[in-house]
Amino acid sequence: MIGESISHYKVTVKRGGGGMGHRANQIFRILWVAVTFASCLDPALAQTTNDPFPTPIAAVEGVINVNFIEFASIPDMEDQAARVMLLVDEPGTRRMFVNDMRGPLYSLSYDGQTVTRYLDVNAGHWEVGVESTGRERGMQSFAFHPQFGQNGTPGFGRFYIWTDTSNTDPRPDVVAGGEDNSHDTVLLEWTARTPGAATYDGGTPRELFRLEQPFRNHNGGQIGFNPLASPGDADFGLLYVGVADGGSGGDPLSLAQNLNSGFGKILRIDPLGSNSANGQYGIPADNPFANDSDDTTLAEIYAYGVRNPQRFAWDSANDNMFFTDIGQNIVEEISLITAGANLGWNDWEGSFGFISRAEVSLANQRGDSRVTYPVAEYDHVDPLLVERSPPTGRTSTAATGLHVYRGNAIPQLANRVLWGDMPSGEIFHIDADNLPTGGPAAIRRVLLIHDGEAKTLLQLIQEKNREQGKPPATRADLRYGAGPDGQVFIMNKHDGTLRLLVPGR
Repeated sequence: MIGESISHYKVTVKRGGGGMGHRANQIFRILWVAVTFASCLDPALAQTTNDPFPTPIAAVEGVINVNFIEFASIPDMEDQAARVMLLVDEPGTRRMFVNDMRGPLYSLSYDGQTVTRYLDVNAGHWEVGVESTGRERGMQSFAFHPQFGQNGTPGFGRFYIWTDTSNTDPRPDVVAGGEDNSHDTVLLEWTARTPGAATYDGGTPRELFRLEQPFRNHNGGQIGFNPLASPGDADFGLLYVGVADGGSGGDPLSLAQNLNSGFGKILRIDPLGSNSANGQYGIPADNPFANDSDDTTLAEIYAYGVRNPQRFAWDSANDNMFFTDIGQNIVEEISLITAGANLGWNDWEGSFGFISRAEVSLANQRGDSRVTYPVAEYDHVDPLLVERSPPTGRTSTAATGLHVYRGNAIPQLANRVLWGDMPSGEIFHIDADNLPTGGPAAIRRVLLIHDGEAKTLLQLIQEKNREQGKPPATRADLRYGAGPDGQVFIMNKHDGTLRLLVPGR
């Protein structure tokens, strides 16, 4: 608590001004002496840091160089590049789909030659009102039911969109409290009459549930169906929904560990069911808290203790479910998700006790056997990452994107877990068959080959921006997409270009 108070006070002093500056510094020195004395009495107070990994990610060792092609371009919107979040393969109609955070959903032919606006979620007649102001708000994710293209099945024509909305008139299903409540996040079901049609031909979407957001940041994450589940499997047709902790910083409302709250969770629902409290979706009987005889726990929860879950993906070799979680200010993490798992936030930031935005505890690392700790993690002061990060005047780091490559078309990527750092465009990998137990030691880098040179995604975006006659982007906002036959796409929010990783030429 003392460490947290001091860190908060440091921020206050920096933001202060005028005649209070000298007096504030005197007070700070007194407090600092008190903390130093207290740390002598309690060694745990001295074991804090903002750099828990003194050994950085290797700069050269284990680097994988990968070729790519520019596969397709997503149209600008009002002279601004598409804010691409997700690419999804829909095998039933043999095409892919990609979204722009501002509302458009595009279909994409398998050869990349045809890009068609399939649906504009923000069109006025739908009355959704996509809230896309700021960097983090907008149409967050979408998912097609695995039976979307199969006539006569319950999921025929159905797909789902997870979006922030400025239409806050309907009563929310989940309320967190907080100081803002400027928008909601809503899960919508759309039903196409003709799934193979060039554009959406169905009616008004059905609302499954909505959350009243307590702050403007940390909104919805990814939604998705397990692509490895087949009809008859317990997981078939169940929708996983990533929900962040509500925002601000440090989880001030203590939602991620609260099993009576939907925030800071990975939810698992049956979108075609009806046994939820509002009757608009189903709760799978095998969810970990569905039959725990505790009325205070939400039966929708599959895993909890997450901060800002960006992406999840399954390993086709063993059904492992991985996810990336953006840390507070210090640790970024890649973890495994299992039923009922507690990922630790905000008691833990990665393998370390969470203290404040400025420090974590080095005492009792990974010390709670009930917590699922990361398989890989890295901090914000990794030297090369800082060098390649956007020039914002502060460290800008955030783990995102996820793909487990089990193909053989690109041998150097075989059996690797891939993810990226959102702002810098750095791409990382670890061994999917020999998962580490935290830390950056096993993490290695991936670079993209262009004109015979190895480059980061941000460098490629900047080059493309110059070709487009636009100012070079200062950040990448990297995302991954999984296409047919194990294809891996790299996306971003700044040049509208979908890049497909390919074998060396």
